[in-house]
Amino acid sequence: MTIRPARISDATAIHALIDTNRERGHLLPRTLDDIAARIRGFFVAEREGRIAGCGELARLSVDVAEVRSLVVDEPWRGNGVAGKLVSALHRRARIDGHRRLCAFAHDPVPFMRLGFSIVPHAWLPEKISADCAQCALFRQCGQYALMVSLGSLQWQRRSHAA
Repeated sequence: MTIRPARISDATAIHALIDTNRERGHLLPRTLDDIAARIRGFFVAEREGRIAGCGELARLSVDVAEVRSLVVDEPWRGNGVAGKLVSALHRRARIDGHRRLCAFAHDPVPFMRLGFSIVPHAWLPEKISADCAQCALFRQCGQYALMVSLGSLQWQRRSHAA
């Protein structure tokens, strides 16, 4: 399994992966045009020329970046692929100068295994103003806000074990 930055030629496969897993994984819908426009933020897990997983690093502010659209195709789940994708996104966020990495998830456990902590949504006003305030499910979505400091050595140790 290879983890690499996405290319524009991956946009259709990323869109299909997100769309196929949207309901089950509580992913937000994404259009092909949106994915193509934001392709530089995506990393993919590739196996035998096929996209087996993806995740996006989205800048919310100078200090905060978010893991979005993290999904691994069914046959590859449980093999540490998501952890490897988050690790790549973590490294990119640090290179880009962000101080914190956040994620929003219905199931916080996988992120907690990688060193993220559940935090109050109010700790991420960047996310609330960028996405949540306009959402029909605002204040009732059931997602956990999770965050990790990008300087966290604990996270680095955990991510290498994943």
